[in-house]
Amino acid sequence: MRILGISCYYHDAAAALLVDGELKAAAQEERFSRIRHDQDFPSKAIAWCLADQKLTVDDLDAVVFYDKPFLKFERILETYLHYAPAGIRSAWKSLPLWIKQKLWISDLIRTELNYQGELLFPEHHESHAASAFFPSPYKEAAVVTMDGVGEWATSSIGFGSRNRIRLTHELHFPHSLGLLYSAFTYFTGFRVNSGEYKVMGLAPYGEPRYRDLILEKLLDLRDDGSFRLNMKYFGYGSGLTMTNRRFSRLFGGPPRKPETPITRREMDLAASVQAVTTEIMMRMARTARRTTGCRNLCLAGGVALNCVGNGHLHRSGLFDNLWIQPAAGDAGGAVGAAYMAWHQFFDQPRNPGQNDSMKGALLGPAYSTREIRSFLHARSRECYHQEPLPEDEMIRRTARFLAGGKVVGWFQGRMEFGPRALGSRSILADPRSGQMQKILNLKIKYRESFRPFAPSVLMEKVSDYFELSSPSPYMLLVADVAKRIKKQTDSRAEGLEKRHQIRSELPAVTHVDGSARIQTVDAGTNPRYHALISCFEKLTGYPVVINTSFNVRGEPIVCTPQDAWRCFMRTDMDVLVMDRFVIEKNDNDRLLDPNEAMAGLEPD
Repeated sequence: MRILGISCYYHDAAAALLVDGELKAAAQEERFSRIRHDQDFPSKAIAWCLADQKLTVDDLDAVVFYDKPFLKFERILETYLHYAPAGIRSAWKSLPLWIKQKLWISDLIRTELNYQGELLFPEHHESHAASAFFPSPYKEAAVVTMDGVGEWATSSIGFGSRNRIRLTHELHFPHSLGLLYSAFTYFTGFRVNSGEYKVMGLAPYGEPRYRDLILEKLLDLRDDGSFRLNMKYFGYGSGLTMTNRRFSRLFGGPPRKPETPITRREMDLAASVQAVTTEIMMRMARTARRTTGCRNLCLAGGVALNCVGNGHLHRSGLFDNLWIQPAAGDAGGAVGAAYMAWHQFFDQPRNPGQNDSMKGALLGPAYSTREIRSFLHARSRECYHQEPLPEDEMIRRTARFLAGGKVVGWFQGRMEFGPRALGSRSILADPRSGQMQKILNLKIKYRESFRPFAPSVLMEKVSDYFELSSPSPYMLLVADVAKRIKKQTDSRAEGLEKRHQIRSELPAVTHVDGSARIQTVDAGTNPRYHALISCFEKLTGYPVVINTSFNVRGEPIVCTPQDAWRCFMRTDMDVLVMDRFVIEKNDNDRLLDPNEAMAGLEPD
């Protein structure tokens, strides 16, 4: 039985394919279209998923869309009527698109795919919950989903057992944890639906001075984690802006304009909304623990990408086990929709194993040695006409480059599904360097200097370097750097001055609060990446490398060898390793200067 899951039309459109209950392929449309957070119908992602399994549309037993369009339209229409006439401009723009296109998803799917078979429509938070529980390694688990909004629901609590999920509690629009965080994302000058992780990264530079004010004025938070927002301070109900003038007066002035200097206010606002978000996540989790009685917890929805909150939840000991869907946002809804059909509509059994079913999130396209050789041989320079190195030599040479301070583009195997690069489409560097964070931010990624970088660490060595003893394969947990490698810092430094302090023996992956967003690397899931880090350890004594996504600011993570080559040539990366081909850049090999490299790219 072949089931295709689809998500689209809001952000991060994606497709996922189940064959006899096994997740075989999944990818976001942005990786093929090269439009960041592409929301359009995922035609290219669908075509790739089918081609990967040598299938056609006629082979599909069901196509599943990740929410119910008519129920969502009901919410949008009722919201406009509630706020009328304030929302008339927004309604004038959005309603024609709904009436012409978004409302008729079934017709669109049939037309786009030339498909006449079974069409299914679970609710949005059912898809999130399914993406959290069904691929997890647990027979039973509490399930919590948190995001901006689906149809009406913005958060849900439920219980998964065997091949069934039952949602028992819901929070409804406009009262939304995701939209609260996005309001502060907008107000601090970052882009909604893509800049939330910047707010999370900025938070440790500030103090939660506004926490009590947020809890007093903006929301009524209850013990069970439910809350009501004071909509007098928000603009998204009428669809114009996330916040309004009352919000600006409450926090001392208008929103920061994008790309202008970040002030103490923005740092403290980031710290404050992060503190409130963590508290709400903890209260929701306690309610899930109390109402289900279960010691396992599964998370999904965009808020589940908040790895700071996840880290607090993990350390709390409230649950024995925690599993988070790596593509927790809307992209993962395609996976959840397909699983929802397989288990609940078709009533197929579920047999969880020791590991999850996401296969390390390595579910996207891969390119063979032959394909990469052909691509490289088509380049104009004679020096690229090389043959692949033996496996051991490729690993040793790459590790030596890293240990020598070189920045390496690492393009291997199947592309990751979800927002994180996990060792297949990654930029790697030496975490021991006190200058590497600055180099990567300014010369490679072209992004804000306060942004932290994540470590990839051998799973068997993680507790030696970080206050973490359990797996974190999807880079979704924050934990402190181990005390034995920490260093004293100047406590008088404030704000962005903290960037330049050396806080540990691994300064490039140690954030200003002494924490790190950790990816553990397992030899069974990603053997080549594990071998590289092991070789780096032999050279340096540290089983840790910097891992950041293989892209520059404003564009999606690379998918093809062509994408990787262009990113390599438009930045100051030193080495490109594709499969077993190792290419070192010469001084005159750069394709574009930094200003040209950024031309035409969408701002972050």
